[in-house]
Amino acid sequence: MAAVSRSYDCSEPMERTRGIAEAVSAVRRGELIVLPTDTVYGIGADAFTPAAVNALMEAKGRGRDMPSPVLVGSVRAAQALVEDFGTYGQDLVDEFWPGALTLVCRANSTLAWDLGDAKGTVAIRMPLHQLTLELLKETGPMAVSSANRSGAPPARTVADAEAQLGDSVEVYLDDGPSGDGAPSSIVDLTGAVPRLLRAGAISEARLREVCGVLLSDEDEPEPTESAETSDKTEEPAKAEEPAKAGDPVKDGESAKADEPVKEETAKAERSGDADKPAQ
Repeated sequence: MAAVSRSYDCSEPMERTRGIAEAVSAVRRGELIVLPTDTVYGIGADAFTPAAVNALMEAKGRGRDMPSPVLVGSVRAAQALVEDFGTYGQDLVDEFWPGALTLVCRANSTLAWDLGDAKGTVAIRMPLHQLTLELLKETGPMAVSSANRSGAPPARTVADAEAQLGDSVEVYLDDGPSGDGAPSSIVDLTGAVPRLLRAGAISEARLREVCGVLLSDEDEPEPTESAETSDKTEEPAKAEEPAKAGDPVKDGESAKADEPVKEETAKAERSGDADKPAQ
């Protein structure tokens, strides 16, 4: 638990610079931060530090049965974390990333991270928020869920988040009200055909225009290994919020096993040449 939380007004250039630097340092120390996104405010931790991810779940008051989704700062970083987006997934990424679309994919089997009981999957998103993309390109992939206690309304301001999470968070980045409050849409790509798990900021009709075929609750359900990942708030998921990944590992094994992938994703975050620019 953080001894004293610090909040930075990112509308002020100097405060923004200091805030991002302090947030990066906090994440690297395995502490929690609150950050703005294009949907709602999120609570984040280093995706490759199991103790930090567990602290995130404790701060929210939710269990391992609701794994944390992951935010990335570039498409190439995301590609290093999943087995394959496939044809449908790549079309969705090309059209909607960065943006309010979370994709549930098979996680890269070489990763030894622990995001919860994810059954080999991960819910992943690249947000359309310049400050957060800048932060993610420094920290690498982060486990990020909506900045609220489980079952409570999602936080649209830092004040909302701080009222619920208090000193469990080390650094709060305040960039004013976030988005319009609509959560990201969630599409499951773990089956043969994409399935809509949550209709959110991107409509079902718009998603169908891009991928051509999309199963929903109205269709006959098919077996899937994806698990629910959040409250019905945000950076959540019914499968996101803010996911899935590998089984728990022994202390000390995770950092060693993840180092090549973490280095690769961090480089990808900083380069971003092949990605769509944030708008």
